[in-house]
Amino acid sequence: MISMLETLLSVLWGVKTHAIFDVWTIEHVLSGISVGCAVKKRNHNVLKKLLGRDHQCHSWHFDLTGVLFLAYIWEAFEHYLEIGLAGQTVAEWFQGVEFWPNRLLADPLMLVIGYMIAKRYPWLVVPARIASVVWLTVHIAVFPHSMYLHTLF
Repeated sequence: MISMLETLLSVLWGVKTHAIFDVWTIEHVLSGISVGCAVKKRNHNVLKKLLGRDHQCHSWHFDLTGVLFLAYIWEAFEHYLEIGLAGQTVAEWFQGVEFWPNRLLADPLMLVIGYMIAKRYPWLVVPARIASVVWLTVHIAVFPHSMYLHTLF
């Protein structure tokens, strides 16, 4: 019973090659806040231009489509980095190819959750952007590979 629970937990949280959620889930929420705010502003400006007036209406469907579009564009790009198209050093830093539910479900969902946070709490956008830059700087410039934080804890 305990072994089955451990297996279930390792599939839910762990290294990205075997788990649905990993340490980068945190970064996906942070970037979702930033991306969500940008998509929301862009859609608002486009609708304002098309309608010729400030309508104070924000279409959740357009925003969601934009956030998911950017999420899947990044996931496709990331896949090519993981398989080594940018060189072996980059592929080694990524530490393998993501588990498909992580790539196709969890990571885009985290960006959508980030968008919903940005929509509800717009004052969190700047702190989230700062935290995202710090996160990326530490993980890319300091840590030896993308899953290093998992090895520490």
